[in-house]
Amino acid sequence: MSIKIRKATANDKSFLAQMILQSSRAEKKICIYDLIFATNDDKEILNNLEKLTTTIAKNYCHFSNFLVAEMDGQLVGSLCAYEPRISTKKSFYDSLEELGIDVSADSEYKQVLDVCDFNLNTRTLVFDFMEEKEGFIDVGVLKELMRKSLLTARLKGYSIAQTVVEIGSLEALLYYKKLGFKEIESKECELYREKFGRTGLVLLTYEF
Repeated sequence: MSIKIRKATANDKSFLAQMILQSSRAEKKICIYDLIFATNDDKEILNNLEKLTTTIAKNYCHFSNFLVAEMDGQLVGSLCAYEPRISTKKSFYDSLEELGIDVSADSEYKQVLDVCDFNLNTRTLVFDFMEEKEGFIDVGVLKELMRKSLLTARLKGYSIAQTVVEIGSLEALLYYKKLGFKEIESKECELYREKFGRTGLVLLTYEF
């Protein structure tokens, strides 16, 4: 079975929503999107994530930042590669406002995002939501997505990529390190542990 990698379109919003939620939950009971959309109803969260991928504001979840993998006519994997100078925290909040979500300073999710975060280098490309659909793990999907993303990054003039992984997400951490990413900073955050049961985040970088 051959793997086809292509740019995502707005028509892929349902699949992208599933991959975003799968990546963000990462075996936790709740994730940041449970807080943002103030619900633990997966159907409602997925519906809102679909809208988030197609807002006017180009937030980091926007479909235009994604590559998707296809095998035998079905979508099996995703990888988001966004430019932090374009997909800023402000653009994310602008997208939430489009959806009618409260973005006031005392919002529960906003406190987490503002306190438990890294100052990403705006001259790098950031990878996120690297996921495979169940049943297609370890068949080369992620490798092909990463290869295509790095090729595209080089054409845009980038030579450094970064990603953020939760402390305790050993499988994700090992996979990124296997790809050549190196851990450069970690941040323990009491608020993050309180909300999600993970002690904080790790920042990794890769030069290519």
